[in-house]
Amino acid sequence: MGQIFDIHLAKAYDNWCRSSRGLRMELFIEQMISDTLKPFKRERVLDIGCGSGSHLSMADRMGLDITGIDASPYMLSLAKERLGSRCELKKAYAEDIPYEDNSFDLVFLINTLEFLSDPIPVLEEAGRLAKRGIFIAAFNSISKHCRWQKFCGKFSSNLFSNLKMYSLWELKRFISMTYGAAPVTWQSGYLFPQFMQKIGLPFVSREIRMPFGNIIGITVTLKYRYRTDNIFLKEKLNRGKRPVIEGAHISHSK
Repeated sequence: MGQIFDIHLAKAYDNWCRSSRGLRMELFIEQMISDTLKPFKRERVLDIGCGSGSHLSMADRMGLDITGIDASPYMLSLAKERLGSRCELKKAYAEDIPYEDNSFDLVFLINTLEFLSDPIPVLEEAGRLAKRGIFIAAFNSISKHCRWQKFCGKFSSNLFSNLKMYSLWELKRFISMTYGAAPVTWQSGYLFPQFMQKIGLPFVSREIRMPFGNIIGITVTLKYRYRTDNIFLKEKLNRGKRPVIEGAHISHSK
């Protein structure tokens, strides 16, 4: 379990998502999901820690069947206002989600791990629920901008005050601990200030090789492996008296 947003934090988070920087981050996330997960129309997606529903709205635009869970009733209320009846929303903790195994094709963990006390149980839940893939996005602990915001949060309360940020290598370690050698694709996103577009720079720059951006996006492709267990017979079969399969008819030639 981690931080559960009260009404003030919920509104602050929703305002950040609707800000120019939040919208640029959403653009980066949408581009990476399209490039790496390649979702199909009507695939089922679960957004764990769905917040005010901004990423569910993005998935809805992609034509996905959307479901969200969050531990904060205030967040769910904002998501309900944004999405209406287009989405199934449930109040639940990320470590104990009330859905059957493999209920979804895809699972999103977008800015969720940063607010949890332990990411491993939540990653395990995501792996239990997803059939095909998991998308993770987290603020980068080695980003200068994120570190500055974290520092400022020590003096005045903001969204970064109680935030845990992770580097690419930390996220990869969590993924390896949870899913083993699952294939991983990652990108780093730089969210440039809006005024920089006037000098020719885009709102968002995606770097595949440089893990220093404001946000890290990781796609995990789930691979299922099967193992057979050999069952050894303790008694020899008497072929003349009893068939191997009960009820089978054995004919004897003369």
